Amino acid sequence: MRIRDSGNEMPRVTVIGGGAWGTTLAMVSVRAGNDTALYVRNVSARRFMDTQRQHPHSLPGITLPPEIRFPTDPGEALEMSDIVILAIPTQKLRAGIMPLRELLQGKVVVSAAKGIEIGTLLRPTRIIEDILGSRDRMAICALSGPNLSAEIASGKPATTVVASSDSEAAERVQRTLMGDTFRVYTSSDVVGVEMGGALKNIIAIGAGIGDGLQAGDNAKAAFLTRGIAEMTRLGMAHGAEPLTFAGLSGIGDLIATCSSPLSRNHQVGRGLATGAALEDVLAGMTEVAEGVDTTRAAIALARRSSTEMPIAEQMFKVMFERKSPVDAVRDLMIREPRSELHGSI
Repeated sequence: MRIRDSGNEMPRVTVIGGGAWGTTLAMVSVRAGNDTALYVRNVSARRFMDTQRQHPHSLPGITLPPEIRFPTDPGEALEMSDIVILAIPTQKLRAGIMPLRELLQGKVVVSAAKGIEIGTLLRPTRIIEDILGSRDRMAICALSGPNLSAEIASGKPATTVVASSDSEAAERVQRTLMGDTFRVYTSSDVVGVEMGGALKNIIAIGAGIGDGLQAGDNAKAAFLTRGIAEMTRLGMAHGAEPLTFAGLSGIGDLIATCSSPLSRNHQVGRGLATGAALEDVLAGMTEVAEGVDTTRAAIALARRSSTEMPIAEQMFKVMFERKSPVDAVRDLMIREPRSELHGSI
């Protein structure tokens, strides 16, 4: 596919989605020297961000660059854009892009979501393909990595990976978003990059439970190690390259999400460790923790492919069957003895 190139002109980027991550990606784009628009569907939030140069409820203390434009309708936002970044949670992605499907034709479309759709069990790029149609009319990429919004928005150094079956598109996005504090790598393993980004959120909920229970550093190290093994198994069952899970979108994202108090999924786990019901934990959050819905989808995907995912199974029982977190930890510990490499290559 031939990708439209703006030559020596400033690249034009539109971010769809005004959550913490979408807003941060707009900041990344501006810092990289791009003409950048951020489309926020919520009118009051858009006006607040445009006039006050602050996010209404996330990224406290961060001032939004004056260069970010806030168009009032998607047509205005997308008409002249070369690259469109979709920062929409996975479960809302289908509805979010349905009215934009004609406007997205001929663009480089980048998914920044990290999840698996309930029901269809599709990854975000597959949802986009399902809505937008034939691949030869556009290039679709996935962006994932250890990317905590608040740190990147404040200018701290970070890395990410952009994956696509279209190497030219991935390299274009790489060139467009690279900056002094944001380094971008490329990959051709879209399945592995998206599966890593989605599945690590399940493990992060478990890590939050462990931290809330004060299980200790030995337990956490073991939990992350077995978590990456579980993520890799399911990824490989669906065509991912195993080495991808040793990279930024696998173990890199896992470390960040399981260790930082900034991680929404880790926060969910800590809340569950207190004995609170899932709905009560989520009621106190202003941003989406994708790992909750991803747990439902991943369990269905694992059962369909007969893939063992003991950690995800226990997280499902804690969140949706009100199993005690302490009992979940015990049941993981007393599983049948086996080789460490059981179920791997």
